[in-house]
Order: sequence, then structure tokens, then C-alpha cells
Amino acid sequence: MLSVDSVQSLKRDEGIEVVWENESRARFHAVWLRDHAPDKDTLAPGNGQRLIRVQDIPADVRIEAVSRKDDGKISVTFGPENKTVAFDADWLWANRYDRPELASRAPGWTRKEVVRWGSELEPELPVESFEKAREQGVELYRWLRDVDRYGVAKMVDMPVESGAICQVVDLFGFVRETNYGRYFEVRTEVNPVNLAYTGLGLQVHTDNPYRDPVPTLQLLSCLDNSVEGGDSVVVDAFKAVEVLREEAPQKFDLLAGYPACYTYAGAADVYLASKRPMIELGPDGELKAVRFNNRSIGPLTEIPFDKMAAYYDAYRHLAEIVERAELQVTFKLKPGELFIVDNTRVLHGRVAYEGSGSRWLQGCYADTDSLRSKLATLHQEWG
Repeated sequence: MLSVDSVQSLKRDEGIEVVWENESRARFHAVWLRDHAPDKDTLAPGNGQRLIRVQDIPADVRIEAVSRKDDGKISVTFGPENKTVAFDADWLWANRYDRPELASRAPGWTRKEVVRWGSELEPELPVESFEKAREQGVELYRWLRDVDRYGVAKMVDMPVESGAICQVVDLFGFVRETNYGRYFEVRTEVNPVNLAYTGLGLQVHTDNPYRDPVPTLQLLSCLDNSVEGGDSVVVDAFKAVEVLREEAPQKFDLLAGYPACYTYAGAADVYLASKRPMIELGPDGELKAVRFNNRSIGPLTEIPFDKMAAYYDAYRHLAEIVERAELQVTFKLKPGELFIVDNTRVLHGRVAYEGSGSRWLQGCYADTDSLRSKLATLHQEWG
């Protein structure tokens, strides 16, 4: 908690400047402050939703007065409404937008919570016991925090029974049902509708990139795994595109600047297609998602003729990076174990298997919004 050293109006009363005890300072526009005024006429008590429209704010809104109160809050009076409200200094610190680093961030930056990784994440991924996590205590909080931080985690001590995977999703959110069902089987089939249902090795990939929106979480649980091979492989695609940007920034720009086309038509009544860049950046350059799947790339029709050869060169380069040993983590699931990946970030695949034995996994999808919501509520108690 930082206390406020001083506060003053800016010239022409267009906003205020706050100086904290650590000598950090930040400016706030009058219109921004008025839009976020924490009074009951502006924000609904309880849920904090806004009760006013932006056009309800006077076009000539200004700061009439500002002062630091004895309780540490900052009192602001807005004209021409003659409306006075008190802002929490910690809230202003947490939500300040007058930060020099905003202008200097290179494309591909990520939230401070995100930890990029390679093979150093071995020999053990972040892991938690299902039996402990189901108590909804600190163990679940730590597990969800690891998923948010690393994009991947394991869970052990699960019931070795069909459908138990859905009980893990119930800990934080809701199963996202697809044409594959509420959950789906991953084991060898004679005439598979998807290459996942064979013993072939699978290059690390984003699952279902042909959906819009793509499932943001994927879970895979093990009921049987007695085959030779069939190990799971995961790669942090955020780390991979960071390497790409360092080695060939122009290739990073190509994969971020043009959309790829992904398609799936594995059944008579299903045709799915989406058009998204392999490297998806937000308007501010934040790295939002990576979609990489060699099996589901459709015809690339949105890339100009004079860029196509260079685009494929960039695609090839990224594909080579994700197969580098120093970026891969390999492990073999045992019955009663599960792993979860942030499907917008962590690529997963498997080593080929054949011969005697059996391999039976079940998978399902969920979404990160519910996971982060649950994490935020648990953070209030355990953070």
C-alpha cells in the first residue's frame, strides 16, 4: 500500500497529477476520472457496473478542486456538475495509465503473470492432487494460478473412471461441449474421424483452431496407458514466437500480419472454418494467442501473391522452432492423471506408439474466463 505524497490539478483543469511516497507520479484526465467516479449514481453498488452513458458526462467536464483527505483518499470536485467524489489512492495506483513503458513495449509482450518456459520445466510440471483441490482451498488456488502462469499443469489422484475429467472442470467452470461431445475418447480407431484417434505421432499443435472462438482450455485425462511410446509433449508457443521474433523479426511480423485459414470436415454433417493469424496480437501489441496446427491448415487465400513465399518460409521457421528439444517438455500420463493446457498458448502433441498394450485418454474443453474468475475469487482468500 502506497500513500499519496501530493496531488494537484493540471493546467486548464483538464485533470490531476498524483505523486506517491515512492516518488512515482501519474496524471489522470478529468473525463476518465468522471467516468470512473465510485459514487452510487455512477457505479451500481454491489456489482460495480456503470449506470451512466459516456454522453452523460458533460463535454466540458473539468476539475474544480482536488485535495488529499485525512483517510488517504483523494477528493475530486467536477465541474460544471459541482459533483464531489473520493477516489481510493490504491485504486488509482493499480489503474494508472500514465506509464512510460506503455509507449516502449515491443509487439509480443505479455501480462506480468505469464512465465515463458522451455525444457527447464522438466522434470515435473506444476501438479496438484484432485482430492486436495476439490476442497476448494489453497491447493486449488495454487493449481489455477499455475495454469494461468505457465499455461499447463497436471492433476493426479483422479478417479479412474469414464467422465471423471468433467469433475475437474467443475472445480472452476463449465465444460464447453462441441460436436465431439461433452467429453471425447482419444484411442485408436479403425476408421478415425480425426488423426488423434490413431497411433501416429502428432506434431505439437493448437486444438480445434478451426473453431471461432477456439476452445481456450483443453484437458486430457488418462484411464489406461500401457503402450510403448505415446508420451505427451507440450511446448510454450509464447516462448516459441519470442524466439522467432529474436531470430527473424520480419517473419514474426508476417505470421502476425496475415490470417491463416483453418478448416475441419471430418464428418458428413460438420464443416468448421476460421480465419485468424497464427500469431494474434492485441491492438496494443500484447500477445493474445498462437494458433499452430499443421493438420488443419486450409488453403491460404488471404495472403498477397508477393508475400506467399515469405509467409511459408516464416511458417516453416516457426514449425522448426516448436520442435527444438530445448523448448519441449515430454511426459507419460498414468491412469488417474490429467493435464490441462491453455489452448491459446501451449501446444501439445504426442510421440507415436504401436504394438501391444492400450492407450485410452479422455478429453474435454473449457474456457479461461471461468478459470480466471475462480482464480480471482480464491486470490482474495489465499493470494
